[in-house]
Amino acid sequence: MKKKNVIILGLIVIPIGIVIGLIISAPSEDVERDEIYHIMLANPDLYQNGIFMDTFFAKQGRYEFRFVSSGESPQKLSIILKGKSFSFDEDYVLVSTEHGDFGKYYTWKYLGQERIEIPEDQNLEIIINPNGELVGSVSVYLKNEIGVTPSAEP
Repeated sequence: MKKKNVIILGLIVIPIGIVIGLIISAPSEDVERDEIYHIMLANPDLYQNGIFMDTFFAKQGRYEFRFVSSGESPQKLSIILKGKSFSFDEDYVLVSTEHGDFGKYYTWKYLGQERIEIPEDQNLEIIINPNGELVGSVSVYLKNEIGVTPSAEP
């Protein structure tokens, strides 16, 4: 009888161990994406004349904009990217979505073009204009698309 209990226990524990191992070893979405740029705009001192400007290097490839926003974030966020062979200009609009049947809460998302393709390795200038709303915080990320590795060629 004891041998039968050990076999049954083994048949239960082994599949659970396999599932836990697969979950732990599975790559997360963040591991698959290379972040090439990030800025958290939470301080009005980061802006000069109401505009944030910076430069960074980007390899040839396809990228996605991601934002961390809240109800305090600028309602309109204008982003310009300029490089030797690349130009991008988009006005993102913050929208809220109400959730919950019993307790209401909101999530926020910027709507606008999320994906861009940079044709060759180059330095880019980024210009972010919160259109006068310098107090609300927002984080802006530029990451490579899932499963797409930027070119390693010079």
